[in-house]
Amino acid sequence: MLSLLALPLAAALAVAAGGGAPCVPRSFGGSSVVCECNATYCDAPGRLVLPAPGQYLAFLSSRAGSRLLPSQGAVKNTSSGTALRLTVDLSKRFQRVRGFGGAMTDAAAMNILSLSPSTQHQLLKAYFSPEGVEYTVVRVPMASCDFSVRQYTYADTPEDFLLHNFSLAVEDTRMKIPLLQRAQALSSRPLSLMASPWSAPAWMKTNDALSGKGTLKGEPGNRYHQTWAQYYVRFLDAYSAYNLSFWAVTAENEPTAGLMTNYSFQSLGFTAPRQRDFIARDLGPALAASRHAGTNLLILDDNRLLLPYWAKVVLSDLHAARYVHGIAVHWYLDRLVPPGISLDTTQHLFPEYYLFGSEACAGFEPWDRGVRLGSWERAESYSWDILQDLNHYVTGWTDWNLALDRGGGPNWVKNFVDSTIIVDASRDVFYKQPTFYSMAHFSKFLVPGSQRVGVSPSADSALQVSMFLRPDGAAALIILNRGEEELQFEVWDPAVGYIPSVAPPHSIQTLLWRRD
Repeated sequence: MLSLLALPLAAALAVAAGGGAPCVPRSFGGSSVVCECNATYCDAPGRLVLPAPGQYLAFLSSRAGSRLLPSQGAVKNTSSGTALRLTVDLSKRFQRVRGFGGAMTDAAAMNILSLSPSTQHQLLKAYFSPEGVEYTVVRVPMASCDFSVRQYTYADTPEDFLLHNFSLAVEDTRMKIPLLQRAQALSSRPLSLMASPWSAPAWMKTNDALSGKGTLKGEPGNRYHQTWAQYYVRFLDAYSAYNLSFWAVTAENEPTAGLMTNYSFQSLGFTAPRQRDFIARDLGPALAASRHAGTNLLILDDNRLLLPYWAKVVLSDLHAARYVHGIAVHWYLDRLVPPGISLDTTQHLFPEYYLFGSEACAGFEPWDRGVRLGSWERAESYSWDILQDLNHYVTGWTDWNLALDRGGGPNWVKNFVDSTIIVDASRDVFYKQPTFYSMAHFSKFLVPGSQRVGVSPSADSALQVSMFLRPDGAAALIILNRGEEELQFEVWDPAVGYIPSVAPPHSIQTLLWRRD
């Protein structure tokens, strides 16, 4: 078992003094390491304390093995003369951050609960506590999805149009809800819960099945669509009985999936016009008339290559648009479409609606499937995509399963993927993947309400950067170096001075400094 005795003396003293706890690395032959945690010890950055005026903090993670490694330095009055300068420009202000997080699927809950109570606590602390990486967003599937061990909905009684037999499943009441309550108790901020449905009950669908190609029977406005809309309200009512309220719901998870022939797991097909009409005639009015009228409604919840088309169809209709708050996007096909023609165009056409990243995971591609312990390449893919999204108006980014097992499941359809935390229940341990730290460089430092501001490089380089002003007035700059060479650079904040820095090869770091 890991303990303070297993750490180097200096690290053990730092932990004992109440500071951050360093990673206990373990190699599984990947390009980098994982950090192993158990019932008595888990690495953590610790509570964030802003540096004194004239000082800056740096937190570094790298393929070489650093994990949120902290350092501190002095802001300089004069330039170091480095060729690459990143200039802060607060005259350019963009979107505000809504948050970062992951999904409490059935599989995630099962894996967390497979650990001892003490190790469960360590895992939840790692994600949600002020000493951890401070996730503020949790996505919750409405009933089953592929990351369940069975197919079910909350209203499986045929022709129950009044939802007399609606009830949450044991997966909710015994697993997801207790874990969400524990996560909220650990967090210093209210968690933003987001709900997404995969399938309507089979009796409501054209294919009479939860999976495969199928849509709601008939047309929007009929009793099937109205009952499906009321299903959302009943779900929100049921969770509110456990003191869990939702910031947002999405109109459907990956609505195009249910239009595909022989689709292998739970889905419900919508075209953009059909989603528009369902929102205008059924879902929007149902939510507005309920006690959950303040819950945001997000459209799309699918790959961004469907933008700006999907947004144009739904949001150009005043009857639907009045009920919509934002547009949710998945990351899976991002490399096929430039963010400028999808995200930027959508933002410029519909600036009053925010963009939000609602799902991503590694290990989904057929040629690179499942868990890869210690993969730095996957960490860089996460960091690259988050930075690209943020630099193109996206307000937050949500990972998929909060925890999976060594096989990338459980998953009833064997659609195994990777996760930021991998659980080994046989040893009562969990492994924090490099992707966990990719997420941490954003979730820990870009608190809700942080605003993206301008930052301009003096020359082209391999660095990818994004700059934010936090609500407390501090500045946060994230720098990704996917190259093989170390890069020297400096940050010039005209209100403060010069910050000399270096980006090691294959690294991501966050710089933080006061501006008052």
